[in-house]
Amino acid sequence: MERTRIAIIGAGFSGLGMAVRLRQEGITDFVVLERADDIGGTWRDNSYPGCAVDVQSHLYSLSFAPNPDWSAVYAPQGELWAYLRRLVDEHGLRENLRLGHEVLSGDWDDATQRWRLRTSGGDVEAQVLLSGMGPLSNPIPPQIPGLDTFAGTVFHSARWNHDHDLTGRRVAAIGTGSSAAQFVPGIQPHVAHLSLFQRTPGWVIPRMNRPLTRLERALFRRFPALQRLVRRRQFVYRELLGVLLRSPRWSFGVEALAKAHLRRQVKDPVLRDKLTPRFRAGCKRMIVADDYYPAVAQPNVELVTSAVAEVVPEGIRTADGRLHEVDTLILGTGFEILPVADPLRGRDGVTLAELWRERRAAYLGTAVSGFPNYFMLAGPHSATGHTSALLYAEAQMEYALKAIRHLERTGVGSIDVRPEAQQRFVSHVNERLGSTVWIVGGCRSWYLDADGGSSVLWPGTTWEFQRLLSRFDPADYETASSATRREVAAA
Repeated sequence: MERTRIAIIGAGFSGLGMAVRLRQEGITDFVVLERADDIGGTWRDNSYPGCAVDVQSHLYSLSFAPNPDWSAVYAPQGELWAYLRRLVDEHGLRENLRLGHEVLSGDWDDATQRWRLRTSGGDVEAQVLLSGMGPLSNPIPPQIPGLDTFAGTVFHSARWNHDHDLTGRRVAAIGTGSSAAQFVPGIQPHVAHLSLFQRTPGWVIPRMNRPLTRLERALFRRFPALQRLVRRRQFVYRELLGVLLRSPRWSFGVEALAKAHLRRQVKDPVLRDKLTPRFRAGCKRMIVADDYYPAVAQPNVELVTSAVAEVVPEGIRTADGRLHEVDTLILGTGFEILPVADPLRGRDGVTLAELWRERRAAYLGTAVSGFPNYFMLAGPHSATGHTSALLYAEAQMEYALKAIRHLERTGVGSIDVRPEAQQRFVSHVNERLGSTVWIVGGCRSWYLDADGGSSVLWPGTTWEFQRLLSRFDPADYETASSATRREVAAA
């Protein structure tokens, strides 16, 4: 068994960002457990044509590890993955990586005040456990009758089959979310025909992407403060967008922008009507794209709004009885949100999956009562519909560092957030969520739980979230020394 001070689950942006911060703080006794054979997470797995970030590159990167060499305002997938690989090398993280180590089970041991993890690459024991598992890592196949009978080639957009040439193919794509808005323009010029199955249209706003010039990149390298200024401007723009999107009273401004974008790019009134949402902007995740509408309007693309009834060997049959014959089926159907290591068991022997069966809950979106020395990056109530998720993950990284320093300073074996502190935070968030567009905007989305509430989203500004997590309050936690826990276990 490998013994370490800190174990991080996941080698994507959050996990590697946490690892970088530990190194910067002089902490080297940690491991990063990654189930795949390479780092990168979302930006390793999603490699479909046109895959790129939909938040400006300077904002969708770590503030403590800036990259002056982004090629465009919105960087493509390959650059984001390369950025993460560069972080590993520049910060000496290779020795901390444990690739091919999927967490199969994990148990908190009260007697030793340690986490005991069983992974596919061997057992690991750690005092502190940090989860860097992102919300877009486990694709969800749709529950469509007959899907396993399809005679052609089928794959999810997050598991793109690059060996399957789409040139001249009759292709069906199910789903019209953010991923489809990127891969549809990427494949449309090459396929013979594309049947695009849309359940609900999304609001699309202009992306206004452009290459970053050599002069701009040179200036960013020479004057880092200039890049920080650009990042700050993008931050403010995104925060203003968030204010507009959260409130149904103000989202009409974004809707007007999106409708003008649609009118400008789609001249056919029938197609334009099919692409017009019937819910308030912000209720679902906004789509940022300049080339999606022009691709959908091409002669070799058909937007299908009749519901998918079943998949048959020849293609897809819709609710109106029509058979759409295709030879390739691409599933752009989303991801499991807030995945957790289901076998991870806390103090009472209950798994997170069992604990969260009805509603996910965490203190400050980061700590979970009953799970000592466990901190989440991108946990419940830390998602955003308007800006970079990394801004929230960084706040959680700094909070986790403060908790680790508290353990060092006091010499206690564990800290466990008090149930009343967690409930106080969750109640406050739920009260604020009640009037937001996500709850009353008239749509169903992955933002919402089965009961119509949301355990995913943060209802305030990014600055509010960062301020909340800027201070670690020991009064919100129960503490225990290793000796005390051993005495309890022996009694």
